[in-house]
Amino acid sequence: MLVCISAAMAATAQVGIYGELSAAKLNVPNTNWIYGPTFGGYLDKGHLWVFSSGVDARVAILGTGATTLDSGLVGPRLVFRPHVLPIQPYVEALIGAGHADYGQGVAQVSATKFQYQFLGGLDWTILPRIDWRTIEFSYGGLSGLGSSFNPKTISTGIVVRLP
Repeated sequence: MLVCISAAMAATAQVGIYGELSAAKLNVPNTNWIYGPTFGGYLDKGHLWVFSSGVDARVAILGTGATTLDSGLVGPRLVFRPHVLPIQPYVEALIGAGHADYGQGVAQVSATKFQYQFLGGLDWTILPRIDWRTIEFSYGGLSGLGSSFNPKTISTGIVVRLP
């Protein structure tokens, strides 16, 4: 019986890999928007009616000039799949590590700290197994870098759902 339940869960699992172009504002004085790629993958295993749950893992490499933010995050995700529309809104809560560099001269800050990120987005199916991540917005923070260091990120990209 346990084998049957495990096989049924594996049969309904969905794996996706994605690449995004991201733009972030660090919310630190005298810093500009930074840009770069975000790569990751997700596994959605739990399915209940029109909702799926799973886990997402991602890496972001963002920077412009002397301002950079690199991060590696993982956490749970919840997806709404209406089945009659080719869209999939989702929310995630991620934790991990982030490294930030900003400022110049004696005001230069360079630190690696615990990072958190709350995000939501919308994937739109454009071809079988291909989704356009039309919009993704995140709000996060790095602990220990001051209360004003809360990056906001907006992204768009492509998702490939594996069979």
